[in-house]
Amino acid sequence: MSNTLPVIGITMGDASGVGPEVVVKSLAHDAVYQQCRPLVIGDARRLERANELVGGKARVRPVKDASEARYEPGVIDCIDLGLIPDDLPFGELSAIAGDAAYRYIARAVELAQAGQIDAICTAPLNKEALHAGGHKFPGHTEMLAHLTGVDEVSMMLVAPQLRVIHVTTHIGIIDAIRKIEPGLVQRTIERGNATLVKAGIAKPRIGVCGINPHAGENGLFGYGEEEEKIIPAVKVLQERGLDVTGPLPADTLFYRAGRGDFDLVVAMYHDQGHGPVKVLGLEAGVNVTVGLDVIRTSVDHGTAFDIAGKGIADEGSMLEALRQGAELATRRH
Repeated sequence: MSNTLPVIGITMGDASGVGPEVVVKSLAHDAVYQQCRPLVIGDARRLERANELVGGKARVRPVKDASEARYEPGVIDCIDLGLIPDDLPFGELSAIAGDAAYRYIARAVELAQAGQIDAICTAPLNKEALHAGGHKFPGHTEMLAHLTGVDEVSMMLVAPQLRVIHVTTHIGIIDAIRKIEPGLVQRTIERGNATLVKAGIAKPRIGVCGINPHAGENGLFGYGEEEEKIIPAVKVLQERGLDVTGPLPADTLFYRAGRGDFDLVVAMYHDQGHGPVKVLGLEAGVNVTVGLDVIRTSVDHGTAFDIAGKGIADEGSMLEALRQGAELATRRH
């Protein structure tokens, strides 16, 4: 394997969920080793158990750090934190698994900051388990911002023919509307634009959603939120030469983006952006954290406790997350 390929640190996620299974299934694909050098941060014995469940033939090889990894097809290199008891059941909420999921991420950040890995790709965690384990973060995005010392990041979902960046994410709708203001909207659009430029789109076409139905329809709906919170940011960026349009009605904007009119949609709140992407299929979407010093991609599905431990979880989203992580890391270099 070429030692010029980016090293992708794969965090195992919640050990009670489908994370271990989608990781070992993904690393059974030889194509992954042609894109990157994968290094799992997790628990070797849990990966071995998952490998048995899915009927995998690869061997799990515990290592202490990235320098010991061989990155060979058929061998899963794992920085083994040894946090998961052998008898921990699949499909059940566990504070132990929640704490471990946090520690995998923390170790991955340390490796990235030390230059031992080029990007992080995360398997899903469970927010309730994370909290039960003593880590009060709404999700990966906020946790990574904390661990890397970054004040503000954005969540971008990427699917075939659709990219969506969010102004707000894991807060209630009333709090989201209160939080939206021109500065935040502007910074979110700037982060999205910069990410697409780095990905090779010279002048991204960006469509911005309104908050209210029909983007307020000139004050007919709502209390002037579009005029107060969104339009000032759009005008500033247009004056700087960015190709930004909006605010537009979200329903028609997503339709237009799907047919190719826009490279990026800016959603104002969580469900406004997540719904259209999830309709395309959970296996199609990838979550990218924008604004970190390290590249981070993730599957766009949860821990799926209902099927965890059955060996039937689909690895498609993880494969796509690894592909995009490798591509972004390569472009960064």
